[in-house]
Amino acid sequence: MTSENADTGIREIAPAGAEVGITVATPSGEHSFRCTPARARELATALGLAADEAESGPADPVTVRADELRRGDVRDGDRVMTVEAVRTDGGTAHVTWTSGAGRSWNQTYGADARIPLRRRGRLPGA
Repeated sequence: MTSENADTGIREIAPAGAEVGITVATPSGEHSFRCTPARARELATALGLAADEAESGPADPVTVRADELRRGDVRDGDRVMTVEAVRTDGGTAHVTWTSGAGRSWNQTYGADARIPLRRRGRLPGA
C-alpha cells in the first residue's frame, strides 16, 4: 500500500472493500478514484508501458519515410496524431491515424515522404 508522497502527488493506493482506492493530489485539488482489482492491474500495466515509452523515446523529434512508419508512432505537431496502421502499395504509403480525441482517418503519402515524429512506436515483439 502506498501512502502520502509529496514529490509525486500520490496520496494513497489501498484496498477499499472489494475495490482499489486511489487518491492523488493535483494543482486543482485532491481526486479519489475507485476501481475493480482487474482495472487497477490494467492501469498499472498501462502506466508501466507509458513510462517505458517515455524513457526510451528520443529526446528530439525524428523524421522517417512514410513507408517506414509503424503502429504507435506519434507525429510531431500541434495535435497528437498516432499511427494506427500503415500499408504500402508501390510508391504510396496509406496511413491510418488516430487523434487524442479518438477520431481516425486515412491519409496517403508518397512512400519517400518525410514525416516528423515526436516519438517512435515499439517494434512488434519488443
